[in-house]
Amino acid sequence: MKAKFLILTAMLFAGAAHAALNVVATISDFGAIAEEIGADKIKVTTICKGTEDAHFVSARPGFIRLLNQADVLLEGGADLEAGWLPTLVNGARNQKIQSEAPGRVLLSRGITLLEVPTGPIDRSMGDVHPFGNPHFWLDPANGKIMANNLAEAFSRLDPSNARSYDRNRQKFNERLERKLNEWAKLMEPYRGTKVVTYHKSFDYLLARFGLELAGTIEPKPGIEPGAAYVKLLISRLKVEGVKLILIEPYRPRKTPEYVAQASGGKIVIVPERVGGHEKAKDFFGLFEYDLAQIAAALKETK
Repeated sequence: MKAKFLILTAMLFAGAAHAALNVVATISDFGAIAEEIGADKIKVTTICKGTEDAHFVSARPGFIRLLNQADVLLEGGADLEAGWLPTLVNGARNQKIQSEAPGRVLLSRGITLLEVPTGPIDRSMGDVHPFGNPHFWLDPANGKIMANNLAEAFSRLDPSNARSYDRNRQKFNERLERKLNEWAKLMEPYRGTKVVTYHKSFDYLLARFGLELAGTIEPKPGIEPGAAYVKLLISRLKVEGVKLILIEPYRPRKTPEYVAQASGGKIVIVPERVGGHEKAKDFFGLFEYDLAQIAAALKETK
């Protein structure tokens, strides 16, 4: 009986030791890259869906329970989730994912953020983030840095599968390098073209492919436009010949449609995150879809 008990105990321990890491990602893009790196060694759940605004997430009890069971928490680390994540983490009471814990992974580590404020900021400036623009995942080249961060974190937490994580990281980065070349060729004819966005969500994507941000529907980040601002924006777009307005699926349409009609431009609805469209099912699918839509619209308006 004792021998059987010892064997059973060893089997249970081995199963627990090799159980998949329970990973919770704040947004779908972090979860998508994590699945590429972790594959069958991890289980990923995402808090904010690709169809939702990641600045605003309700701190629902179900999310607290989810974080209570997490081995790993993936967040941007650039203050995107500052309005809701601290409440959820505090409520979860899980030491594995507290600040500085091994299971707390910041995906922005090693990434050069755009638009880092050089002086004091306050609410009169709108929703300005103190660490810089937090939408860094929309430069696909940053996927390599995020993949490296994930492989390191998973290997640290699950050293028995470190070789698997590293192999997956290499495969991901090699595929990404090929796709970056393809995407660069697709967008090259439109380098220098001016576009408008609703929020400052797409700055990293525009910078990667040489497009120029001519303005935003919002007068300041997170501030809805008034009539006087919209009138000035339309006048400027006419003068500069700007024909393309990019908006996320969850943004209100009334003002962008008015601006497009009045300025002779075209609206293109593109998701900023994985899951924001049925064709944007993973990290690569997001950029395949978005860049195809943008390139087609720019070709029409040339």
